Amino acid sequence: MIKPPHHQPDAQNYEVILRRDVNPIDIVKSNLVFPLSKTLKGSQWQTIIADSLTVFWGEWLKLRVRILQVAAAGLISPVIYIIAFGLGLGSALNSAMETAAGDSYLEFILPGMIALSSMTISFSGTTFSICGERLYTKTFAETLLMPVHPLALYLGKILAGIVRGLMTSGSVIVVAVLFTGKVFSFINPLFLLVLLLNCAVFSGLGVLVGLNVKSLESVGLYNNFLIVPMSFLGATFFDPRTLPLALKVIVYLLPLSYASTGLRAAAYLPLSQFPWYSIPVLLAFAIALSFIGAYKFAHQQD
Repeated sequence: MIKPPHHQPDAQNYEVILRRDVNPIDIVKSNLVFPLSKTLKGSQWQTIIADSLTVFWGEWLKLRVRILQVAAAGLISPVIYIIAFGLGLGSALNSAMETAAGDSYLEFILPGMIALSSMTISFSGTTFSICGERLYTKTFAETLLMPVHPLALYLGKILAGIVRGLMTSGSVIVVAVLFTGKVFSFINPLFLLVLLLNCAVFSGLGVLVGLNVKSLESVGLYNNFLIVPMSFLGATFFDPRTLPLALKVIVYLLPLSYASTGLRAAAYLPLSQFPWYSIPVLLAFAIALSFIGAYKFAHQQD
């Protein structure tokens, strides 16, 4: 093995590159200092934000040619639920019960449908995007070789997931406005804040799943055992306050429950009745996923 002259600072890297058992991704990461366990300085945060936008821009270039497809992708299921439950079942429930928010059962479930659509597309869109790069196009290694902080890679990916979720939920918001005629109820700042946090949480979850699965079949398992049950148990069709204590504990372990109740209150109830705890809970979910996501990117091998 020929060694380069000692005056070259990275001589040891030329030596290990010639070895077949060394992963070049590990070589790059060993030369980049990313203080995951240390407090980041202001200049480092500025760099992370700038790098996150760069990663997001690469995702946006692929996303912008499919805007209509993405906007319509998560619209079918909510519309079916609106017709079946809101119009069909709701006509019978309106005379038998009084809803906790909204003038009818249809209005009651509309914020839940918006939360449901944002969850589904934020999660699945992000997961399949990363899986496609890792398992099929084999371009994910290029992403890992980028000389940026792992947190910037994570944030760039979830920004793209948030945009996907907002596109689809925007379509459902249009449907909700057409059914109710209440425009400001679905576009007020508090409503949009909760919606944004919900997209961030499930985009982050999609990143983690995308980094860990070994095949698309594994994605189906996560979808069947996590997303589908949460679609029905996440306070989308009912008021969790009416449940027995044991079921209430389970429901409030799900982030979608906080999004559904928060969106419903932001749409129909006065500020005095808004569940303010939903915002810090969703924010805590998003921050926790950010730390885990940055760690995964820092140790990802494929």
